[in-house]
Amino acid sequence: MRPAADEVIRLEDVKRYYVVGDEVVKALDGVSFSIKTGSYWSIMGTSGSGKSTMLNILGCLDRPSSGTYWLNGSNVAEMDDNALSDHRLSNLGFVFQSFHLIPQLTVWENIEVPMLYRGLPLSERKEKAEMLAEKVGIEHRLRHLPSELSGGQRQRVAVARALANDPAVLLADEPTGNLDSATSVQIMELFQELSEQGKTIILVTHEPDIAAYAKSSIVLKDGTIQSVTEGSK
Repeated sequence: MRPAADEVIRLEDVKRYYVVGDEVVKALDGVSFSIKTGSYWSIMGTSGSGKSTMLNILGCLDRPSSGTYWLNGSNVAEMDDNALSDHRLSNLGFVFQSFHLIPQLTVWENIEVPMLYRGLPLSERKEKAEMLAEKVGIEHRLRHLPSELSGGQRQRVAVARALANDPAVLLADEPTGNLDSATSVQIMELFQELSEQGKTIILVTHEPDIAAYAKSSIVLKDGTIQSVTEGSK
Protein backbone atom coordinates (compact mmCIF):
# COMPACT_ATOMS: atom_id res chain seq x y z
CA MET A 1 0.00 0.00 0.00
CA ARG A 2 1.37 3.40 -0.93
CA PRO A 3 1.92 5.78 1.97
CA ALA A 4 -0.50 8.58 2.72
CA ALA A 5 0.40 12.06 1.52
CA ASP A 6 1.54 13.16 4.99
CA GLU A 7 3.72 10.09 5.62
CA VAL A 8 7.42 10.61 4.96
CA ILE A 9 8.28 7.05 6.07
CA ARG A 10 6.32 3.80 5.93
CA LEU A 11 7.65 0.34 6.75
CA GLU A 12 5.50 -2.68 5.98
CA ASP A 13 6.44 -6.09 7.46
CA VAL A 14 10.16 -5.33 7.20
CA LYS A 15 12.46 -8.20 8.08
CA ARG A 16 16.24 -8.30 8.21
CA TYR A 17 17.77 -11.71 8.76
CA TYR A 18 21.45 -12.62 8.93
CA VAL A 19 22.97 -16.07 8.64
CA VAL A 20 25.73 -16.64 11.19
CA GLY A 21 27.13 -20.14 10.84
CA ASP A 22 24.16 -22.47 11.12
CA GLU A 23 22.01 -19.88 12.87
CA VAL A 24 19.57 -17.36 11.38
CA VAL A 25 19.62 -14.11 13.36
CA LYS A 26 16.33 -12.22 13.10
CA ALA A 27 17.60 -8.67 13.64
CA LEU A 28 14.24 -7.27 12.52
CA ASP A 29 11.30 -9.64 12.40
CA GLY A 30 8.24 -8.13 10.72
CA VAL A 31 8.31 -4.43 11.65
CA SER A 32 5.57 -2.09 10.43
CA PHE A 33 5.05 1.60 11.26
CA SER A 34 4.74 5.01 9.63
CA ILE A 35 6.10 8.45 10.41
CA LYS A 36 4.39 11.67 9.40
CA THR A 37 6.19 14.67 7.99
CA GLY A 38 7.23 17.08 10.72
CA SER A 39 7.01 14.59 13.59
CA TYR A 40 9.69 13.85 16.18
CA TRP A 41 10.31 10.21 17.12
CA SER A 42 12.66 8.29 19.38
CA ILE A 43 13.61 4.65 18.82
CA MET A 44 14.66 2.84 21.98
CA GLY A 45 15.67 -0.66 23.03
CA THR A 46 18.36 -2.56 24.87
CA SER A 47 21.47 -3.95 23.21
CA GLY A 48 20.43 -6.54 20.63
CA SER A 49 16.91 -5.17 20.30
CA GLY A 50 17.36 -4.20 16.64
CA LYS A 51 18.02 -0.46 17.02
CA SER A 52 21.18 -0.44 14.90
CA THR A 53 19.61 -2.59 12.20
CA MET A 54 16.56 -0.31 12.16
CA LEU A 55 18.80 2.74 11.82
CA ASN A 56 20.67 1.15 8.92
CA ILE A 57 17.41 0.31 7.15
CA LEU A 58 15.90 3.76 7.72
CA GLY A 59 19.17 5.36 6.60
CA CYS A 60 19.27 3.30 3.38
CA LEU A 61 22.62 1.90 4.49
CA ASP A 62 21.22 -1.63 4.40
CA ARG A 63 18.32 -3.33 2.64
CA PRO A 64 15.49 -5.37 4.14
CA SER A 65 15.53 -9.12 3.60
CA SER A 66 11.85 -8.71 2.82
CA GLY A 67 9.11 -6.13 3.23
CA THR A 68 8.60 -2.62 1.91
CA TYR A 69 10.21 0.68 2.87
CA TRP A 70 8.77 3.91 1.48
CA LEU A 71 10.87 7.06 1.94
CA ASN A 72 9.38 10.36 0.84
CA GLY A 73 7.04 8.69 -1.66
CA SER A 74 9.48 6.17 -3.17
CA ASN A 75 9.85 2.46 -2.48
CA VAL A 76 13.56 2.35 -1.73
CA ALA A 77 13.58 -1.45 -1.39
CA GLU A 78 13.22 -1.64 -5.19
CA MET A 79 15.98 0.84 -6.08
CA ASP A 80 19.37 -0.11 -7.51
CA ASP A 81 22.48 1.06 -5.67
CA ASN A 82 22.94 4.29 -7.65
CA ALA A 83 19.31 5.35 -7.28
CA LEU A 84 19.38 4.45 -3.59
CA SER A 85 22.52 6.53 -3.04
CA ASP A 86 20.95 9.55 -4.77
CA HIS A 87 17.71 9.19 -2.80
CA ARG A 88 19.63 8.93 0.46
CA LEU A 89 21.67 12.03 -0.32
CA SER A 90 18.55 14.05 -1.16
CA ASN A 91 16.26 12.87 1.62
CA LEU A 92 18.33 11.95 4.68
CA GLY A 93 20.66 13.81 6.99
CA PHE A 94 22.76 11.94 9.57
CA VAL A 95 24.06 12.96 12.99
CA PHE A 96 26.31 10.44 14.72
CA GLN A 97 27.57 9.93 18.27
CA SER A 98 31.20 10.35 17.15
CA PHE A 99 30.52 13.40 14.92
CA HIS A 100 32.41 11.94 11.90
CA LEU A 101 33.76 15.31 10.82
CA ILE A 102 36.67 15.34 8.38
CA PRO A 103 39.63 16.48 10.52
CA GLN A 104 41.55 18.18 7.67
CA LEU A 105 38.58 20.36 6.69
CA THR A 106 37.38 23.54 8.36
CA VAL A 107 33.90 23.88 9.82
CA TRP A 108 32.87 25.66 6.64
CA GLU A 109 34.21 22.87 4.42
CA ASN A 110 32.67 20.12 6.54
CA ILE A 111 29.23 21.70 6.21
CA GLU A 112 29.73 21.99 2.45
CA VAL A 113 30.48 18.29 1.87
CA PRO A 114 26.91 17.05 1.15
CA MET A 115 26.31 20.00 -1.19
CA LEU A 116 29.56 19.21 -3.00
CA TYR A 117 28.32 15.67 -3.65
CA ARG A 118 25.15 17.11 -5.17
CA GLY A 119 27.16 19.36 -7.47
CA LEU A 120 25.99 22.72 -6.12
CA PRO A 121 28.09 25.72 -7.24
CA LEU A 122 30.61 27.27 -4.86
CA SER A 123 28.64 30.49 -4.32
CA GLU A 124 25.52 28.56 -3.29
CA ARG A 125 27.51 26.24 -1.01
CA LYS A 126 29.23 29.18 0.66
CA GLU A 127 26.00 31.08 1.28
CA LYS A 128 24.17 28.03 2.63
CA ALA A 129 27.06 26.95 4.86
CA GLU A 130 27.08 30.39 6.46
CA MET A 131 23.31 30.28 6.97
CA LEU A 132 23.40 26.82 8.54
CA ALA A 133 26.34 27.70 10.78
CA GLU A 134 24.35 30.65 12.09
CA LYS A 135 21.28 28.44 12.51
CA VAL A 136 23.14 26.08 14.86
CA GLY A 137 25.14 28.80 16.62
CA ILE A 138 28.59 28.03 15.23
CA GLU A 139 29.02 30.93 12.80
CA HIS A 140 31.99 32.33 14.76
CA ARG A 141 33.97 29.11 14.14
CA LEU A 142 33.66 28.71 10.38
CA ARG A 143 37.41 28.76 9.68
CA HIS A 144 38.39 26.47 12.58
CA LEU A 145 39.30 22.79 12.31
CA PRO A 146 37.33 20.16 14.28
CA SER A 147 40.31 19.68 16.62
CA GLU A 148 39.91 23.30 17.70
CA LEU A 149 36.29 22.81 18.79
CA SER A 150 34.61 21.45 21.89
CA GLY A 151 32.46 18.31 21.66
CA GLY A 152 29.28 20.35 21.65
CA GLN A 153 30.59 22.61 18.91
CA ARG A 154 31.58 19.61 16.80
CA GLN A 155 28.10 18.16 17.16
CA ARG A 156 26.59 21.49 16.09
CA VAL A 157 28.76 21.33 12.95
CA ALA A 158 27.52 17.78 12.38
CA VAL A 159 23.91 18.98 12.65
CA ALA A 160 24.56 21.80 10.18
CA ARG A 161 26.15 19.34 7.76
CA ALA A 162 23.17 16.99 8.13
CA LEU A 163 20.84 19.86 7.16
CA ALA A 164 22.92 20.95 4.15
CA ASN A 165 20.69 19.32 1.51
CA ASP A 166 17.45 20.16 3.36
CA PRO A 167 16.65 16.48 3.96
CA ALA A 168 13.14 15.16 4.45
CA VAL A 169 14.33 13.30 7.58
CA LEU A 170 17.08 13.93 10.11
CA LEU A 171 18.43 10.67 11.62
CA ALA A 172 20.32 11.05 14.88
CA ASP A 173 22.23 8.05 16.30
CA GLU A 174 23.02 8.55 20.01
CA PRO A 175 23.83 12.23 19.30
CA THR A 176 24.66 13.02 22.93
CA GLY A 177 26.64 9.83 23.66
CA ASN A 178 30.01 11.61 23.73
CA LEU A 179 28.82 14.79 25.45
CA ASP A 180 28.57 15.88 29.07
CA SER A 181 25.16 16.48 30.63
CA ALA A 182 25.05 20.24 30.15
CA THR A 183 26.17 20.05 26.52
CA SER A 184 23.69 17.21 25.89
CA VAL A 185 20.87 19.50 26.98
CA GLN A 186 22.08 22.21 24.58
CA ILE A 187 22.16 19.78 21.65
CA MET A 188 18.71 18.41 22.49
CA GLU A 189 17.37 21.96 22.70
CA LEU A 190 18.75 22.49 19.20
CA PHE A 191 16.88 19.39 17.99
CA GLN A 192 13.77 20.73 19.70
CA GLU A 193 14.08 23.99 17.78
CA LEU A 194 14.47 22.09 14.49
CA SER A 195 11.38 20.04 15.33
CA GLU A 196 9.38 23.17 16.06
CA GLN A 197 10.49 24.53 12.67
CA GLY A 198 8.92 21.46 10.99
CA LYS A 199 11.89 19.11 10.49
CA THR A 200 11.14 15.38 10.75
CA ILE A 201 13.52 13.87 13.32
CA ILE A 202 14.19 10.26 14.28
CA LEU A 203 16.38 9.88 17.35
CA VAL A 204 17.96 6.52 18.22
CA THR A 205 19.02 6.34 21.86
CA HIS A 206 19.16 4.10 24.92
CA GLU A 207 18.81 7.03 27.32
CA PRO A 208 15.22 7.66 28.56
CA ASP A 209 15.92 11.31 29.42
CA ILE A 210 17.13 11.96 25.85
CA ALA A 211 14.25 10.00 24.30
CA ALA A 212 11.83 12.11 26.34
CA TYR A 213 12.52 15.11 24.08
CA ALA A 214 10.71 13.32 21.25
CA LYS A 215 6.92 13.49 21.09
CA SER A 216 6.49 9.92 19.81
CA SER A 217 8.41 6.74 20.52
CA ILE A 218 9.01 3.18 19.34
CA VAL A 219 10.48 0.57 21.69
CA LEU A 220 12.12 -2.47 20.10
CA LYS A 221 12.75 -5.86 21.67
CA ASP A 222 14.23 -8.92 19.98
CA GLY A 223 13.71 -7.42 16.52
CA THR A 224 10.04 -6.61 16.97
CA ILE A 225 8.11 -3.56 18.10
CA GLN A 226 7.25 -3.84 21.78
CA SER A 227 5.35 -0.56 21.98
CA VAL A 228 4.46 2.56 20.00
CA THR A 229 3.47 5.83 21.61
CA GLU A 230 2.39 8.49 19.15
CA GLY A 231 2.02 12.09 20.23
CA SER A 232 1.06 15.20 18.32
CA LYS A 233 3.49 16.90 15.93
